[in-house]
Amino acid sequence: MSAPVKPPRSPFIAPAWIALVSVVGLVSALIGDGVFDVISWLVFTALIALVVRAWVKRTR
Repeated sequence: MSAPVKPPRSPFIAPAWIALVSVVGLVSALIGDGVFDVISWLVFTALIALVVRAWVKRTR
């Protein structure tokens, strides 16, 4: 018996997650100090790392 066929994933899932995480970082930076600043810095560091990873991993 063969494995069930999975439907293809939507190409909008990754950009939606990136947008959601960006909004969390922006709101965190705007609403408070201390822990909120740390959260916003972590979020934006992760987003920059994601861009660098995609840039390094791209194929030509």
